[in-house]
Amino acid sequence: MEKIYIYQYGGTYNLENNTNMIYKLNTVSETINEMSRNYKEESIKPEGEENKKAFIENLEEKLETMQENILHDELIDEENGLTSEIFDILVDKNNISKEDIIKILEDRNEYILGFEDFDTNLKIEEDVNKIVRLINDTYKIGKVNNLWKQKMKTSKKVISSQLDGVSRAITDVAKSINIGKDDFEEERKEIRILCGQKDIEIIDLNIEKYRNGKYIVHVYTKACKEVGECKTEEIEVMLSKTLRSDIILQKEECSLKEGQNICKQIYMSRDKFNIQIGLAAAKKDGMMVSGDSNVQTRLDDGKYLIAISDGMGSGPEAKKSSGTAIKMLNRMLSSGFDKDTSMELINSSMYINSKEDSYATLDVAILDLFSGNMEFMKNGACPTFIKNKKDVNVVKSVSLPARNT
Repeated sequence: MEKIYIYQYGGTYNLENNTNMIYKLNTVSETINEMSRNYKEESIKPEGEENKKAFIENLEEKLETMQENILHDELIDEENGLTSEIFDILVDKNNISKEDIIKILEDRNEYILGFEDFDTNLKIEEDVNKIVRLINDTYKIGKVNNLWKQKMKTSKKVISSQLDGVSRAITDVAKSINIGKDDFEEERKEIRILCGQKDIEIIDLNIEKYRNGKYIVHVYTKACKEVGECKTEEIEVMLSKTLRSDIILQKEECSLKEGQNICKQIYMSRDKFNIQIGLAAAKKDGMMVSGDSNVQTRLDDGKYLIAISDGMGSGPEAKKSSGTAIKMLNRMLSSGFDKDTSMELINSSMYINSKEDSYATLDVAILDLFSGNMEFMKNGACPTFIKNKKDVNVVKSVSLPARNT
């Protein structure tokens, strides 16, 4: 997880700035979390009564131009419940007929009486048919509107999930700022003294120890005046001696190379295991590109990420879907999002941003080469077969692919 560190030149840790930073991060996290709750509340509002209310309002509005119709007064009366009963039939049968209207009225002991005059009978027949057409048209238009409302609710639910994930990630960053500052105070003092004896000016450093015993040390030193002045090898020796662990350089950002005013190094306990990766790829006949994408990279916490995504179909469109999924996964895990949140955000982002149906599987393995543990995450991916001498274990997916819709 990428950390945020507060430092000032001269090596004095600025506690006031650190406290302000934590406060600001938590405030942003709470604001985003509140937005997430608002979207979530909007997405879970009941639909049935809303749809019925909208249907009745639309029907009454259209009836204003049909005041001479024989059924106008009955349908416009909100207290008799006639339009509500009509809506229930529409939900059940998807449309309503003239016979349905007549039966509803008869069940209410209300009858449409004909007259001996032919023209009058024709007028009654025409009025009833007009009402039937009006009711069915209003219901159909309402269904289309409801589909859009449902899509909006789904989008709000997706946005709520995204904001919630971002809120959790910011909270985790705020919590991580002071990790190791107090727990390893003596070790930090010793490292500063040893570095000072070697003319290495430490501006700030942070020591973190995971449950498996692995150390991660972030070191900030004065900006280099020339290439090779960082003395990372000497720092490795001093860290290993102080922490009584085999510490090696994991990542370096030199001020001269990065155009910064400070040098930053990340040191970690040496891994106890090695990994060897083989990759084979093939394109579908007639296609210029494969629909699969993959990534192999070391994360900031020292673990190794291996992932492959299979886009739906083949060719450029499939490549686009799988590439999007892989890039998002890599960026999120590298930016401090936990694995579960990352998978949720990938699913929701692909769902809300695409114009066409498109799916991309995710087959992810995160290896801890220090402890020898391996964690699998699958999103619609094929089974994984793990061979250990003569034994073969199978890891299966129980989730759907990441979806664009």
